[in-house]
Amino acid sequence: MKTSSPAARAIDWPEVHRRLEGLRQLIEQEWTPGEAQTRHILKARAQALARPLETAAAEQQIELIEFMLAQETYAVQSSFVREVHPLTDLTPLPCTPPFVVGIVNVRGEIVSVIDIKKFFDLPQKGLTELNKVIILQSSDMTFGILADLIVGVQTIAMSQVQPPPPTLTGIREAYLLGVAQDRMVVLDAAKLLSDRRIVVHETVST
Repeated sequence: MKTSSPAARAIDWPEVHRRLEGLRQLIEQEWTPGEAQTRHILKARAQALARPLETAAAEQQIELIEFMLAQETYAVQSSFVREVHPLTDLTPLPCTPPFVVGIVNVRGEIVSVIDIKKFFDLPQKGLTELNKVIILQSSDMTFGILADLIVGVQTIAMSQVQPPPPTLTGIREAYLLGVAQDRMVVLDAAKLLSDRRIVVHETVST
């Protein structure tokens, strides 16, 4: 058997280091993008980061209380609804606009009640039960609106609320957010609650 000489078995460390350095440079060149590629990556990252914000803005949602009045569907933002109260002991009030149908006593608080169909100068059509009052409230105003039936609560995208169609001419568009699916008329509660003609200021002792 032949044996290798010590010189043959010696490791050429400078050559090993040279090859390792070449391999390291090759790896860095392979994984380090060039200037153009870097710009492309940064642009793609910026678009990816912006996309959730755009989607959130496009999908802004509102929660609505949907109700029926004279066989027509209306809705109002739940954030303005304090409670739904049975329509009992409605007291007509003289010398008020026609849309103010009267007042009710809600635990010692006198609340004026309006008929939104009269408020919007819409024709009175269809049978109505008028057994519910939806009480709307802001920081400085409270009043109720008549309802036959509370359908329920639903959340929709704001993009689903469209401008009122021409067939709703005569309605006071300033008090509407718009019309959603199935011709549901979405009221602008903030605008209604800022109309000082609606409220009746009166208190009673409990």
